[in-house]
Amino acid sequence: MNMLNVKNIISGYDNLPVIRNTSFTIPKGQVVSIVGSNGAGKTTLLKTISGLLQNSEGEILFEDNRIDRLTVHERVELGISQVPEGRLIFDTMSVYENLILGAYTQSDQTIKDSLEKVYTYFPILKERTKQKAGTMSGGQQQMLAIARSLMSKPKLIMFDEPSLGLAPALVSDVFNIIREIKKEGLTIILVEQDVHHALSLADYGYVIQNGIITQGDTGENLLNSEEIKSAYLGF
Repeated sequence: MNMLNVKNIISGYDNLPVIRNTSFTIPKGQVVSIVGSNGAGKTTLLKTISGLLQNSEGEILFEDNRIDRLTVHERVELGISQVPEGRLIFDTMSVYENLILGAYTQSDQTIKDSLEKVYTYFPILKERTKQKAGTMSGGQQQMLAIARSLMSKPKLIMFDEPSLGLAPALVSDVFNIIREIKKEGLTIILVEQDVHHALSLADYGYVIQNGIITQGDTGENLLNSEEIKSAYLGF
């Protein structure tokens, strides 16, 4: 079963298309990585799925229901969540307040359950519930951004460059967390500058170039592709 089905979408900024007649599917319960060079359209694609950008043509189906005319919060209520590039946490608010904002569509009991869950993933956040988010390290802020996204109890979670700006040791921590999230049965779309990590983790991967999906295969096959090695891995 496919969790997401994107059909022939066109999307961009100020009537300038960035995503061009693009189609792909995301199977339920899998990690799917989308790789491509800077400016290829990866972030625009995620924003279109989450509703931050409106596609001008095509359809987006989530669990076989069309969603591309729904608002952002309506898509969140259905189970779509995004960990944005650059984290975009609220610096002057506490860790706890950031987490609660991520659960704005949930009931009080669900919020309590979600907090307990994210604290098992990120015990450091439980220790620092009252700390201002902006005073945390970059790695801790990324953990907070992921935890905030999980607070909405998503079925599909999208990561946009989760390793950006992190030290190598912290990058490994982030990908280990994504592996643990997958074990919970969540469907994951991963956009990541570290192509090796992204494809090593992926069940399936897509290559996007100039706003068009040009290639799709298992993560392993893409990782072993001479074309991918030459273009993205420096081999």
